[in-house]
Amino acid sequence: MQGDSTGPDVLDRLTAALASGREALPLVRVSGPIQEVTATAARVGGVAPFLKLGDRMGFSAGGRDQVGEVVRIDAGGITLKPFEARIEAGIGTRAHRLGDPTLRPRVEAPLRTGVRALDLFTPLCLGQRIGIFAGSGVGKSTLLAMLAGATGFDSVVVALVGERGREVREFLEGPMAPNLDRAVVVVSTGDESPMMRRQAPKVAMAVAEAFRDGGESVLLIVDSVTRYAHAARDVALAAGEPAVARGYPPSVFSDLPRLLERAGPGRDGAGSITGIFSVLVDGDDHNDPVADAIRGTLDGHVVLDRAIAEQGRYPAVDLLGSISRLATAVWTQEQRELVRRLKAMMARFEETRDLRLMGGYRAGEDAELDQAILLVPRIYEALRQEPGMAPSEDAFLELAQSLRS
Repeated sequence: MQGDSTGPDVLDRLTAALASGREALPLVRVSGPIQEVTATAARVGGVAPFLKLGDRMGFSAGGRDQVGEVVRIDAGGITLKPFEARIEAGIGTRAHRLGDPTLRPRVEAPLRTGVRALDLFTPLCLGQRIGIFAGSGVGKSTLLAMLAGATGFDSVVVALVGERGREVREFLEGPMAPNLDRAVVVVSTGDESPMMRRQAPKVAMAVAEAFRDGGESVLLIVDSVTRYAHAARDVALAAGEPAVARGYPPSVFSDLPRLLERAGPGRDGAGSITGIFSVLVDGDDHNDPVADAIRGTLDGHVVLDRAIAEQGRYPAVDLLGSISRLATAVWTQEQRELVRRLKAMMARFEETRDLRLMGGYRAGEDAELDQAILLVPRIYEALRQEPGMAPSEDAFLELAQSLRS
């Protein structure tokens, strides 16, 4: 795995963020020694007066951190049930109380990406987590590079997982070049071991968390989560774990949300991590187990369609199949109604495409369809955007101007 940062300023900010995080640690925290370990739980002594049922405790064991929930409290201590299937702690290991994740603020501050198709139909918020779902060769990396240029971020962290070595330098010196002064890039190429490819997104997430805890607004791009899942699958299978869904062991589907949930806003007063995770859809099957699991964890998904790309429309976003679960926090009431009407018009245009190609429709038979035939191609043309073009400033205004002209 390789790290890359192109200037001393970004490393200085990372060092300052880590120092700030150490200073912000509480002077006193509730902890106690593990006194008993069974196959499914552990007993922790000396902490019963300070905890309640449902609290979480963490401990380091086997070279990694584990988390459990308090399921029983008595005078002698508490019973801790780990979230993982196997507990690796030993007698004397210190377990400490963890904070509440619910202390994070709501995600509702609008974010302008500069990509018209997204700002119109799948608008994002600072701290949101969204997936880019696409097959190979549909423009996924190009769209990610366009998003990396979005304004409003103090720093950009990129994880390239399982990429070809040739593409790494092309990405850094091409689409990412204008943003390298505020970027940290973590790379694990496809020829490296599954353990290295599995670790790259975690390292990138840790870097992004350090910036966020230092008060910065961070854009995190992981390309791709699917290759992370492949690496996690290889590691789990090598450990003897059985495969349950198209060759994937159960631990893969618990590792994915643990990684993705780390993105988002920090505690009150901290910054935020806006996470953009690319999902490589194997064989263009959007119901692949990994894609399905990730879709349910994220705050929205953008679907890139091969048929749209073959028509030369880039970015090849399927506007009807993409959704942002936080769009209502961005749109005004008028914009929400406009987008609803535009989507209805595009749906009517697409569902009658074969009929019209066969000559089964004549103009004047349906006024709404006539309007869709007139306007939808112009909407598609207005949304066309190449990487070298200037980013969008006001997507709704630019669309209106394009339709008027």
